Amino acid sequence: MDPTTDNAGNTGDQGAARASLEALRAEIAKAVVGQDPAVTGLVVALLCRGHVLLEGVPGVAKTLLVRTLASALELDTKRVQFTPDLMPSDVTGSLVYDTRTAEFSFQPGPVFTNLLLADEINRTPPKTQSSLLEAMEERQVTVDGTPRPLPETFLVAATQNPVEYEGTYPLPEAQLDRFLLKLTIPLPSRQDEIDVLTRHAEGFNPRDLHAAGVRPVAGPADLEAARAAVAKTAISPEITAYVVDICRATRESPSLSLGVSPRGATALLATARAWAWLTGRDYVIPDDVKALALPTLRHRVQLRPEAEMEGVTADSVINAILAHVPVPR
Repeated sequence: MDPTTDNAGNTGDQGAARASLEALRAEIAKAVVGQDPAVTGLVVALLCRGHVLLEGVPGVAKTLLVRTLASALELDTKRVQFTPDLMPSDVTGSLVYDTRTAEFSFQPGPVFTNLLLADEINRTPPKTQSSLLEAMEERQVTVDGTPRPLPETFLVAATQNPVEYEGTYPLPEAQLDRFLLKLTIPLPSRQDEIDVLTRHAEGFNPRDLHAAGVRPVAGPADLEAARAAVAKTAISPEITAYVVDICRATRESPSLSLGVSPRGATALLATARAWAWLTGRDYVIPDDVKALALPTLRHRVQLRPEAEMEGVTADSVINAILAHVPVPR
């Protein structure tokens, strides 16, 4: 099938949108080495209007990845360093008294942006973590009883360190479930690390993306055209049943104390649909579901303590389920 033709109608615009989003990989590679899966995950989240949790040890370019994506997509971005003393109003904004008018006016917080980078989100107390819940779920912020809508394109990219637990506040299941994807950022391969050091030796400055040659290759119009096409990507009843069977199997797994909720099943269907469109098809196949199962479901399940002690991981449980659930023909 020609990837520029699908059931969404305006085939030329959608083909151009797909080409623009595919060009993101090459553009981001000018600043970030070897993180294609994470780039793809962020694009899938944008297409699904979802949010992303990035997990990796310090120094693997999580922050640089999000900043470069924003530059390549021509999106406004803001960064908040989550710390133990951060208050909810530091994220959402607050009412400020204006002495000239003798009235209170709303001063928007950093959440009013297209792409919010929440750095080390698990370092701030639950009260401040929860300030993002309304923004992530309802795309609005309520201050003093007045709801204030967020921009049409809004994505929270939160980072957390998987190995440092002292002084952290693990995200509760209700908040984890609000993230569409959990992407793990691995340490680079030997060759990728050599490439990183070579770039720095040649003068690369991660704080100056313009000097690195990063330019906008897509914009809001491309995202809207892409979302319209994704919404018309066909899903057969067999694929829907396959997604349900996978999620129900997590609820029956002896290794898990918490399985995937119906919200998680809906998320897996949405991400598989976006991935199908990105790969040039106007219909979803089982391989699309398998490709997105780990990042979509790994943070929505909870291991039993005894399974965790035996070295079982959420990824291994999900992989075992994918191997045993019958695949539709």
